[in-house]
Amino acid sequence: MANISASMVKELRDMTGAGMMDCKTALSETGGDMQSAVDWLRTKGLAKAAKKAGRVAAEGLIGVATGASSGALIEVNSETDFVARNDEFKAFVKRAAEVALKVEGDMDQLLAHPHDGEDATVSGTLTALIAKIGENMSVRRASVLAVDPGIVASYVHNAAGPELGKIGVLVALSSTADRDALAQLGRQIAMHVAAASPIALSSDHVPAEIVERERAIYAEQARESGKPESIIAKMVDGRMKKFFQEQVLLEQTFVIDGETPISKVIEKAAKDLGQPITLTGFVRYQVGEGIEKEDSDFAGEVSKMAGH
Repeated sequence: MANISASMVKELRDMTGAGMMDCKTALSETGGDMQSAVDWLRTKGLAKAAKKAGRVAAEGLIGVATGASSGALIEVNSETDFVARNDEFKAFVKRAAEVALKVEGDMDQLLAHPHDGEDATVSGTLTALIAKIGENMSVRRASVLAVDPGIVASYVHNAAGPELGKIGVLVALSSTADRDALAQLGRQIAMHVAAASPIALSSDHVPAEIVERERAIYAEQARESGKPESIIAKMVDGRMKKFFQEQVLLEQTFVIDGETPISKVIEKAAKDLGQPITLTGFVRYQVGEGIEKEDSDFAGEVSKMAGH
């Protein structure tokens, strides 16, 4: 039997909002597997869809750079938020985002690229910055969106400076409509993405394993309610429809007006501007998402340093 720690129970509770004893039971029933425990709780109706697994623990900044019809996001991590507020760190992230746009998001080319016209590369400049500030930092990831014709709009949330923040979003709109009007629409949709955190552009873009897992959970819930198999399939289809409405960008309700699906927002804009508009893609970065930092046992560390 797996050893269920208090920190595991707390993590599951934070992810699902379920009660402490229910979380402990779920972990015991699933051998301590966190994702299986989430599914167990949902099957029993004790939790809603879990928040994205992985606690946001790392510090740093998201940098944004945009061109005429393209945009880049980059995440650079630091150990503390104190360093993330450092002007030299901010300047590095901003320049690295511009390089990411130039090399189309290729990490190897990005790190090897000259930094700001200097002899040093991006990687070398970061190494020097680490030595100067005395804290570890890393370029974690980069993405680029491009569209022609059209625009790539951006939005930064919790801004720490121009095109720098804790959440960064790119939205690509393919159209020959007025660029200023497209940019305004794109920024509003990017703000929606920052708030709503969709998992995919459309239902067709949701990974098959996620769809299968959701269907399995909904089917098990329906069976536990005693419904006949002939009814279960219809119930599952209904719940999957709601799942897509909550999780898929084109089907989500626009956060700015609270009533219109994003697909209809785009349709209306196309009609108003007299040109077809297609939302071809989006990227959303949040500092530290998916990175887990071990809980610090201060007393244990002191004891270890003392040789006990």
